Amino acid sequence: MKLRKTAAGLAAVMMLTAVITGCADKAEETKAAESTSGSDVQEGAVSKEETAEEAIEIATKPMTEQYILGEMLKLVIEDSTDYSVEITKGIGGGTSNIHPAMEKGEFDLYPEYTSSGWVMVLKHEASEVSDDEMLEKLKEEYEENFDMTWIGLYGFNNTYAIAVRKEVADEFQLKTTSDLAAVADQLVFGGNPDYIEREDGFKLVCETYGLNFKDVKDIDIGLKYQAMENGEIDVTNGFTTDAQLSRDDVVVLEDDKHLQVNYFCSTIVRKDSLEKYPGLEDALMKMDGILTDKDMAGLNYQVEVEGKNEADVAKEFLTSKGIIAE
Repeated sequence: MKLRKTAAGLAAVMMLTAVITGCADKAEETKAAESTSGSDVQEGAVSKEETAEEAIEIATKPMTEQYILGEMLKLVIEDSTDYSVEITKGIGGGTSNIHPAMEKGEFDLYPEYTSSGWVMVLKHEASEVSDDEMLEKLKEEYEENFDMTWIGLYGFNNTYAIAVRKEVADEFQLKTTSDLAAVADQLVFGGNPDYIEREDGFKLVCETYGLNFKDVKDIDIGLKYQAMENGEIDVTNGFTTDAQLSRDDVVVLEDDKHLQVNYFCSTIVRKDSLEKYPGLEDALMKMDGILTDKDMAGLNYQVEVEGKNEADVAKEFLTSKGIIAE
């Protein structure tokens, strides 16, 4: 990940408290504004003037993929409605910090992965339901417990992979995750907090493959590959849509015990936000099924390797698909 992306993510985290306070204040102001309607406003619609001071708030995790998805969500909403959108990018801790902020009404929506919600938030076992059943179960429990819902599936599956520095893979002839067990006590693992804390993440990999690392470091999701490049860590958790996994200096180990579960991406939205912003759900459904794993990896590559701006990459993709106007 480019340093400018990392800096932006860290800055967003430092500003989170101020943003949260502002969002809470604005939420109270809007309750009064919603009671006002004019004869020139169509039934079920909200004029731009009425929502000018109440932008839809989107949160993203500190990773390139989420930055791109946040920009896509902003573009489809603003192209399809009169609402304005604000994005808070790169919130450290990912789900563990964004979900509580969503519960408090500090954000309206964010892109999330099915098994992250199932395991980290709802505290279920990853294997409890099939992929086909999971989305409906997520909707049911999020609506019941948090007054939130999941809207659509973008189409790609960003699941976990174990990656090692190529020189380490070459030295120890590592090809599978099982191969790692014999040398893990000589290596340093560095992973993002979400992965290290979750039951179906680092703990399960270590238990399944018998891994006992020399040291384990919490590293922000946007800094892992830089730490690996610098030799600070030897092994990390990657994602199947990571652009960095195509680099020559990184080797992805085969999940030879077929451990990893699927992480399909969707949008979590507060139910009161859907009521407050008529037309928002229809706008969000334009993201349904538009991205393959290959598409997402390619978009990540454009930003991280080719140095393109995530907003430009998002706009070019959505325009090419005819989802937003040129």
